[in-house]
Amino acid sequence: MEFTVQQIADLLQGKTEGDNSVTVRTLAKIEEAQTGALAFLSNPKYEPYLYTTGASAVIVSESLELKKPVNATLIRVTDPYSSFSTLLEYYQAAVLASKTGVEQPCFIGDTSSIGEGHYRGAFSYIGNNCKIGSNVRIYPQAYIGDNVTIGDNTTIFAGAKLYANTVVGSNCTIHAGAVIGSDGFGFAPQADGSYKPVPQIGNVVLEDDVNVGANTTIDCATMGSTIIRKGSKIDNLVQIAHNVEVGQHTVIASQSGVSGSSKIGNHCVIAGQVGIVGHITIADKTTIGAQSGVSKSVKETGTIIQGSPAFDYKQNLRAITVFRKLPDLQRELEELKDKK
Repeated sequence: MEFTVQQIADLLQGKTEGDNSVTVRTLAKIEEAQTGALAFLSNPKYEPYLYTTGASAVIVSESLELKKPVNATLIRVTDPYSSFSTLLEYYQAAVLASKTGVEQPCFIGDTSSIGEGHYRGAFSYIGNNCKIGSNVRIYPQAYIGDNVTIGDNTTIFAGAKLYANTVVGSNCTIHAGAVIGSDGFGFAPQADGSYKPVPQIGNVVLEDDVNVGANTTIDCATMGSTIIRKGSKIDNLVQIAHNVEVGQHTVIASQSGVSGSSKIGNHCVIAGQVGIVGHITIADKTTIGAQSGVSKSVKETGTIIQGSPAFDYKQNLRAITVFRKLPDLQRELEELKDKK
């Protein structure tokens, strides 16, 4: 694919500076880009590369003041990072759109339906009574159980598993190896010390515009639904337990785990390796720092916490500072004792 700089600027609602007839055919990092590539500059520490890059065009902030002459044509926008992300979305959509038709062997139940413009990869399986929308792409070896509903323009990558009764909205992406709707971890202790499985008869609901990363697992509800609300993004290797609710436009980073029946609000940010206990509530716009253990509800909107157990972010930093000084403080205390 090849576009002129002016075409890209029109798409991004930006303004060109330089030769707007220059064509680009690929996207690249500013420090690695060569002729024919489009790059972007968002982080100020990469600005020196702007004056040496081989890129044919670079997306920059409309407020950037040049310190030296630039060989590349500039596309000035309000937010370079967001604009470049938009381009990546268009590029990815074009790549995905090239996958159409049905590869063999694959299977779809007689009582299931699928919309126009779809792609089904080899060895993919679709059970009975499924309702699948238009422009859905189901990659090789993906498994879709009975009674699953999938909205338009959703992509299920290779090896993903959607258990029976799962509901997936439109414009969702489920990456390779993800498991949606497996049993929640429910076992009743018995008098003899053994554990009896508690049947998990609920399902999982992913609303529109949800992304689920590779090898992430989202358990079905014991009863009712485990729900991931609209626009939320879940990284690779995340565990979400039964009956959890994740609010709209919340992001959860890799290796985090959310225990059963907890409710996470809208627009929350959960960093990597965070553990959240069951049956608590996390308020809207909460930020939880990496490797935190959250053991009680967060009630105030916009709270920032960190640590294990997690508490106020700034207080946590002060506590860490004191903790690092403990050996010195102990030595000083022993010296004071010796002087008595």
